[in-house]
Amino acid sequence: MSSVSIPRRMKRRKYTRRDSQAYLYLAPWVIGFFLLQFYPFVMSLVYSFCNYQLGTTPVFNGLDNYVRLFTRDADFIRSLRATGIFTVAVVPGKLILSLAVAMFLNREMKGINLARTVYYIPSLFGGSVAVSVLWKILFQDNGIINAWINALGFQTVQFWGDPRYALGTICSLEIWQFGSSMVMFLAALKQVPRSLYEAASIDGAGAWSKFWHVTIPQISPIIFFNMIMQTIQALQNFTSSSVITNGGPLKSTYVLGLKLYKEAFTNFKMGYASAISWVMFLIIMVVTLLLFRFSSAWVSYDD
Repeated sequence: MSSVSIPRRMKRRKYTRRDSQAYLYLAPWVIGFFLLQFYPFVMSLVYSFCNYQLGTTPVFNGLDNYVRLFTRDADFIRSLRATGIFTVAVVPGKLILSLAVAMFLNREMKGINLARTVYYIPSLFGGSVAVSVLWKILFQDNGIINAWINALGFQTVQFWGDPRYALGTICSLEIWQFGSSMVMFLAALKQVPRSLYEAASIDGAGAWSKFWHVTIPQISPIIFFNMIMQTIQALQNFTSSSVITNGGPLKSTYVLGLKLYKEAFTNFKMGYASAISWVMFLIIMVVTLLLFRFSSAWVSYDD
């Protein structure tokens, strides 16, 4: 029986020109990561424990910024409430609407490709200032929506001037931009085996039963992924509230992202704004972990 000798110490591979090229190609990303992401991330944590006004020297003040946020800043509590309502309204609304449209488009009929394109178009402008301005014009007192309401014999609704309607109208803007989620749902629906629906039909299952016991379990990973992404986006909302209402009326749309922006770039309280950013980060992290924790009860990864 022959034996094969194995060297105790592997020979070190010779450094080649290809290695230099690889490191050269990686250098822009590595430098950008440390300068534009890692360094600001760490420094924001440091500044959150400082009394730091833009243009001055940071002075360490411990947990004062965090204590002030939760005990003496009424606007912060309002922003938490507005952000919570916004998230609870937008995430389920966008998931339900995008899934419903995806199921409608998951059919073979004439002009279906054009219909899919039209439904996806709003997502191309997601989060843009232009769309927010358009939405503001549509729902203003003399806008098209109120013109239709008046034509039906009802009084003008102050969508942007009444706290009862302002946040809900902004939520409708975010829900309307469902294109990306819809495309993912459509792709997932096309992967559901037809044999499962045929077997359910043989067992006497109706359309609603097929939806709950076949469709939902089969696409549950995509539902979960969209839920995570939409939740993170909703908790960071800024553009629509800033452009349309600037937090009003009566701070009803004063979401956490807008509060952070105003403290940083209006009041120039960089230390205080950093504390808000870390509170936002912790909220997103906790919510995401909770979603993952309870996902095993309803998300199925079986083939």
